[in-house]
Amino acid sequence: MRGITVRDREAGISGLRLEDLPHPHAAENDVIVRVHAAGFTRGELEWPGTWSDRAGRDRTPSVPGHEVSGVVTELGYGTTGLTVGQRVFGPTDWARNGSLAEYVAVEARNLAPLPADIDHTVAAALPISGLTAWQGLFDHARLTTGQTVLIHGAAGGVGSIAVQLAHEVGARVVGTGRAADRDTVLGLGAHAFLETDRLEDAGQVDIVFDVIGGDILDRSAALVRPGGTLVTIAHPPT
Repeated sequence: MRGITVRDREAGISGLRLEDLPHPHAAENDVIVRVHAAGFTRGELEWPGTWSDRAGRDRTPSVPGHEVSGVVTELGYGTTGLTVGQRVFGPTDWARNGSLAEYVAVEARNLAPLPADIDHTVAAALPISGLTAWQGLFDHARLTTGQTVLIHGAAGGVGSIAVQLAHEVGARVVGTGRAADRDTVLGLGAHAFLETDRLEDAGQVDIVFDVIGGDILDRSAALVRPGGTLVTIAHPPT
């Protein structure tokens, strides 16, 4: 099969190469997925798992891409819950070869059935951003119906999903971004939109969900009412 590999950590995205690769092996509880669409983030090239396995051993050349949508072609020993020919999507393991190839081996527990009316390209864009938004809002902030949540970067990959999830659960959603993002954010279900230079107009909120960091994060802290929660996924400055 053909796949995209990386070998040189210092080369960045210019080090991506298309190569012939062995067909992946389906280990116990794995499935083999024929890839129809894959997601890749530039940040993967900084992740330790891209370059070494869980024992710290070099595993290059490695295949990046940790979001996949496709069709199951093979079941590993003991695999249950999925069938050959089934449409699926989900994240792949950080420390194994990823989805930028014709086929990928994935633990079955990482995959979900993909409805027939959802395009593979759309599905491959969801796993990492969707899980990040879900974990931030519900696992960490414990967002519930009736609360008010301020979501930064509300038109971006994570922020746009967070807006929709918060709206669906019955929260009041305030999205932030650039002026050009207003119609997009309101169309996703936000009840109000603020440009980032007018954050103070939000008043006090129960939850701030931040994807930006820096000055935005510092200014947001004052908006959280007593007992509220501030969640950020932004990297701290280095």
